[in-house]
Amino acid sequence: MARAPQRPVPPRIGAPELPPRLDDAEPSRGADLLQARLPQLAGDVELSYASLEEVRIPSADAASFSLRGATLVDVDIDDLRAVELVARDASLRRVRISGGRIGTLDLADARLAEVELRGLRIDYLRLAAAELEDVLIADCTIGTIDLPRARAARVAFESSRAEEVDPRGLRSTDVDLRGLDVLSYLDPLALRGATLTEEQVRELAPAFALAAGIDVR
Repeated sequence: MARAPQRPVPPRIGAPELPPRLDDAEPSRGADLLQARLPQLAGDVELSYASLEEVRIPSADAASFSLRGATLVDVDIDDLRAVELVARDASLRRVRISGGRIGTLDLADARLAEVELRGLRIDYLRLAAAELEDVLIADCTIGTIDLPRARAARVAFESSRAEEVDPRGLRSTDVDLRGLDVLSYLDPLALRGATLTEEQVRELAPAFALAAGIDVR
């Protein structure tokens, strides 16, 4: 008899596949960048509706970083500092963002596959109506995680914390929240399908009871 798969199924994360040599390039709206390096980005960075494939961004210190509607495949971003990074309705596959500080990371309506966020401090992570598949968030400190109407499959957190999570309307499969220390969930009943530790469930018990209409005295 075949053994049932262990749940939750962990995300399948692959590192961005980059060639040994990358040519320096300049960002621009709608750019088509292949095997490129974007060094020392600063100020307002405009890459809306661009195509980035096999691209490395070694550092960025931006006020506004726009990737709205862009397509990113095999992209590695290090030491990103931005007041806001807007990637609404973007498509990200095998993308890694490691290190840095972001005020608002807006990924609403975006499609994420094999995406890793590591070692980041994010004030507001917006994932409303996003599609997440094989996503790992590790060693991150986040203010608010906004997940209304998002769809998530094989998403895991490791050694991360958040002040508030809004999971209303979240549809989840194999979402592992054991590595996420959260102060409060706006709707704990929306966590159906997610995995928590026994200790996390005990801490959430009053919120679960309140959401279920139970008067606890």
